[in-house]
Amino acid sequence: MADAEPSSLQNLSAALKDRARREGFEPVGIANLPGSGRLQMRTEALQRWLNQGHAADMAWMAAPRRLDAAQLLDGARSVLAVGLNYYVDQQTQPGHLKIARYAWGRDYHRVVDQRLRRIGRWLSEQCPDVRWRVCVDSAPLLDKAWAEEAGLGWIGKHSNLINSTRGSWMVLGHLLITERLQADEPARSLCGRCTACMQACPTEAIREPFVVDASRCLAYHTIENRNPQLPQEIENALGPWVAGCDICQDVCPWNHRSLPQTTEPDLQPRPWLLQLTQQQALSWDDETWDQRLRSSALRRIKPWMWRRNAKAARTDQPPTL
Repeated sequence: MADAEPSSLQNLSAALKDRARREGFEPVGIANLPGSGRLQMRTEALQRWLNQGHAADMAWMAAPRRLDAAQLLDGARSVLAVGLNYYVDQQTQPGHLKIARYAWGRDYHRVVDQRLRRIGRWLSEQCPDVRWRVCVDSAPLLDKAWAEEAGLGWIGKHSNLINSTRGSWMVLGHLLITERLQADEPARSLCGRCTACMQACPTEAIREPFVVDASRCLAYHTIENRNPQLPQEIENALGPWVAGCDICQDVCPWNHRSLPQTTEPDLQPRPWLLQLTQQQALSWDDETWDQRLRSSALRRIKPWMWRRNAKAARTDQPPTL
């Protein structure tokens, strides 16, 4: 496909981002393949992370296609990166089990996927010859690195993407596109000397800035660890967390500002979620689990894992190492 004229390229790029915002995404940005030197740096950092064994049992992180976005869509030339804010100004009640904020509402994979597909179909109407592919975080794509490349924010020392006005409470999605679009400037890191996330992690999972060892991470163990028993050091540090962990984001100064809240019905917390007791969670049979977690990202935590986590959690004492 021949490159469009600069003016039409600019207009299409602006219209595409506007269409993404009408789907509720913000921030939005565009990057071009193969990416800048920073993208290459992030790719090399992934390989070092894998070589150091920090992926634990997540073998899918080593998929070769993750190193080259062009392998996910033949002829891909651009990436539309989008963020979806899931922040609501509510807290888990004291003495209750905690669940990571991203999982309070409907499964974000479905929400983001459906909206990006609508954007893709719109793009096909504008450019009949264009091809596209939707990627949420289950696809082998360096999603945070491409979001940084597209100017949505920077990867913080806790490895989450941070936006200067929206903090880090957002999930990401990408649309790979065969049309060459006008790219935005990559985001600049604003973490500075802050190490709040590293100091707050109860298991010291953030081994160095930007390097999270999954084998020490509470989120990994409550969601991905398929062993019948959690490691003792994880149980000792678990505190009230039964599904995921938000500690490193809770302490981030960029999340201590006045942040926009989502009003999207799909992203509001389920009524029971902020007042779930350990006794209730342990009493769930498989049918109750299925009913309560229908259309939830938490379905990745199987019923026996849910009960394992609930049994190990402690709501009456602070986490200890």
